[in-house]
Amino acid sequence: MGGCFSDVRGGKQAVGVGLTGPSMSPMPTSDATLNDAVDHFFRARGLHQLFTQVELSLSGSRLRDRDIISKSDPMVVVYTKKRDGTLEELGRTEVIMNSLNPAWIKKITVAYHFEIVQPLIFHVYDVDTKYFNLPVKMLKLNDQEFLGEGGCVLSEIVTKQGQSLTLDLHNRNGNRGLKNLGKLTVHAEETVASRNAIEVIFHCSRLENKDLFSKSDPFLRISRIVENGGSIPICKTEVVDNNLNPIWRPLCLTMQQFVSKDNPLVIECFDFNSSGNHVLIGKLQKSVADLEKLHKQKTGANFILPSSAQHGYEKVLKGQLFVDQFCEKPLYSFIDYVSSGFELNFMVAVDFTASNGNPRTPDSLHYIDPSGQFNAYQQAIMEVGEVIQFYDSDKRFPAWGFGGRTIDGTISHCFNLNGSASGVEVEGVQGIMAAYASALNHVALAGPTLFGQVINNAAEIAGQSLSYSSCKYFVLLIITDGVLTDLQETKDALVRASDLPLSILIVGVRGADFKQMEILDADDGRRLESSTGRVATRDIVQFVPMREVRGGQTSVVQALLEELPGQFLTYMRSRDIKPGAVNIAQTSASHATI
Repeated sequence: MGGCFSDVRGGKQAVGVGLTGPSMSPMPTSDATLNDAVDHFFRARGLHQLFTQVELSLSGSRLRDRDIISKSDPMVVVYTKKRDGTLEELGRTEVIMNSLNPAWIKKITVAYHFEIVQPLIFHVYDVDTKYFNLPVKMLKLNDQEFLGEGGCVLSEIVTKQGQSLTLDLHNRNGNRGLKNLGKLTVHAEETVASRNAIEVIFHCSRLENKDLFSKSDPFLRISRIVENGGSIPICKTEVVDNNLNPIWRPLCLTMQQFVSKDNPLVIECFDFNSSGNHVLIGKLQKSVADLEKLHKQKTGANFILPSSAQHGYEKVLKGQLFVDQFCEKPLYSFIDYVSSGFELNFMVAVDFTASNGNPRTPDSLHYIDPSGQFNAYQQAIMEVGEVIQFYDSDKRFPAWGFGGRTIDGTISHCFNLNGSASGVEVEGVQGIMAAYASALNHVALAGPTLFGQVINNAAEIAGQSLSYSSCKYFVLLIITDGVLTDLQETKDALVRASDLPLSILIVGVRGADFKQMEILDADDGRRLESSTGRVATRDIVQFVPMREVRGGQTSVVQALLEELPGQFLTYMRSRDIKPGAVNIAQTSASHATI
């Protein structure tokens, strides 16, 4: 889940915790796990680096108001400035609606190197309401209102008392022009390598109604109090509509989020408003230890409402918070699994529809350049395949084509790329490349673009593996240039496949309209729904436009590893599949020496 959602798109969804269904174990979406996977990949190639992962929490005050009838809807984009002066994006917060004093929940993870000067640049934007239906990672920054920027060196933050630094925001051209653009506070904390997490289910009773014509739509926001007396939001529940006695889905809080059982947490209950002006119903302060006590004693804690006057008293409310479930559980990491024998098995499917252009002409996406320069399909196969084959012991990969007219004259939406009638597997990434080049000489491009059959074939292989192993997880790479003709059939196939050990990476080549792919990606927190009304157990799709990759904004490696470890862990945890204990001990020991 990627991760965080704006207050509109996903405003009613949980932020900072896994989105889960009744059959799933909640999973925190900490970037530490994702970086763990990247780190493991590079370290295995001898690229050892000594660094500490730190999380940056961001809050703003007195931001510039660019909206006419409401307040700005701010988002922060964090960059590191490289030696050549170019900016490399590290991450984006969620969008907070209608606020000039936002506190963002989404954390930005940075590898802190003691020996390197690491300049950070923070750009604050007012996101236009017409883009609220896009995930933040897909927002084009040129289409948003620039509110101001600030900069510092990472070591300035970590060496500051309390590890918080407040920056004055200014224009892009330095301090000239408008001077008072507000402030941005950055708080840094070292990522705690802890396996401890708690799972909690909250419900409330007798909440005060804040709506005139219906009941309140409550959600909880949980913040941790830090040393300087301030608080940092760590997660929020989804919104329960029209209910004064709500029960929320399970929350999973990691040690990284709550630090210790005795650390005080502020739990606020709000009535959700689509304008972003959420109304405080009540708040209370409890530690994790206090929550455990409430669960054991089966008692509730009364919310209070701070006085708006200066009398300093607080009103005790009838509304109460209850803890229906409280359990501690170990959280195994992606590395724990792959280092104890779990495998990622690679599969690939290539688009052979006519919209790619005649492979014999240089303007075709399938043109094989005699000079050896890769086309977009070859680049995607090589870069993604190189990563995945690292986690696959036999390096034998099923490889298909779809949307092409095969030798027998029929149009096939799932044919063996190697031309074999019996064996679908090829040897290694070079085998995929050779089969792809050969198929271009024997298969005529046709259409339409259908994903359903390829996904069903991949799902069948993943399903068959369950009869002999729980240590295999499959990754299907689909490379395509076109608009889907079978969107609903593809959704149906993905919903069925969501119960299986399978993830699907879609790489979009050329500059086509990929709105359908973004729907399949489900980054808005809404899981896919089949034509029969069944909802996907989990999100299994990651979509990557190749134009972004080639534009230098990210690499296919990073795009692949962004959500894949989280999807892998969600599957393993939902089935209570644990890695081998012996290898976990070895992994922990090796981490301690790095």
